[in-house]
Amino acid sequence: MAGAARIGWRRGTTRTPAGARLGWLALLALALLAAALAALAVGARPVPPGEVLQALLAPDPGNPDHTVVRALRLPRMLTGLAVGAALAVAGVLMQAVTRNPLADPGLLGVNAGASFAVVLAIWLFGITDPARLAWIAFPGAGAVAALVYALGSAGRGAATPLRLALAGAALTALLLSLITAVLLTNQQSLDTYRYWVVGSLAGPQGLALAPLLPAFGLGAVLALWAASALNAAALGDEAAVALGVRLGWMRAGTLGAVTLLCGAAVAAAGPIGFVGLVVPHLVRAAMGPDTRACVLAAALAGPALLLAADVLGRVILPPGEVQVGIMTALIGAPIFILIVRRMRVLAP
Repeated sequence: MAGAARIGWRRGTTRTPAGARLGWLALLALALLAAALAALAVGARPVPPGEVLQALLAPDPGNPDHTVVRALRLPRMLTGLAVGAALAVAGVLMQAVTRNPLADPGLLGVNAGASFAVVLAIWLFGITDPARLAWIAFPGAGAVAALVYALGSAGRGAATPLRLALAGAALTALLLSLITAVLLTNQQSLDTYRYWVVGSLAGPQGLALAPLLPAFGLGAVLALWAASALNAAALGDEAAVALGVRLGWMRAGTLGAVTLLCGAAVAAAGPIGFVGLVVPHLVRAAMGPDTRACVLAAALAGPALLLAADVLGRVILPPGEVQVGIMTALIGAPIFILIVRRMRVLAP
């Protein structure tokens, strides 16, 4: 379209040498290891690193430090690993499939769908148990994502990136309006929802992680499958078709991966923002435009960022703690502002 413009990056769009990619992956793996150890050692009750290792390898039921590590911090850390990786990988896929560097998993309506399902469950059925709300959030996220894809595919033509983005934005706006209407008229719904919506790795939500592992695993498999096709799609629809990519299957598989990953993440920890928006930019700057490399890097960088935010939230206001959803916003917003300042509007 004449006079149109697109958003691009000043750097990070050139191919990165394979050796440099391996170096970045090694650094991210070390950062993730450090964040995981900190998540087990740091808190209201500090535990020395040696005690952490002993609690993992040779636990003593009579040692209170071992009980804290294994019963409280280990499930919380594992939830952070799964949720952080899922949100970051989903963010890479969303930015690739929509060709929009400002896209995040919420653009598909996953967070709005999960939130709407939770509000309805509280309002209509009086459900307040966080563990039950987690299982209600997952089908809500999936149903809205499927509706977004159906709306984006309606009429003539396939589900193009622009149509998917518009359908997701419109449906998200509608659901958020309905959520606000319910919360303004029902105090009980507001009291329960405002705790859930912040996002946390602690509490009963962590108990739902194990049954959600199949969703995380299937989403990861679909993400790896779609990454190669997304590389071809970045050249344009015509070039991708010439290379043998079936655009409809590629987009459906990508959105299926995003739905599974984000739905499971929201069910496990509540809606957590900025991870799926900021991490893809950081890994693309390091790994280049190859979606496959970015997916692998995001699977390491996402949980490292989320666990670091969770650790900071435990120590920033002792003896209490700040929930991780608030910390990711405090950390992610300044980073995102710097990213936007480096972006430019490019002529077609």
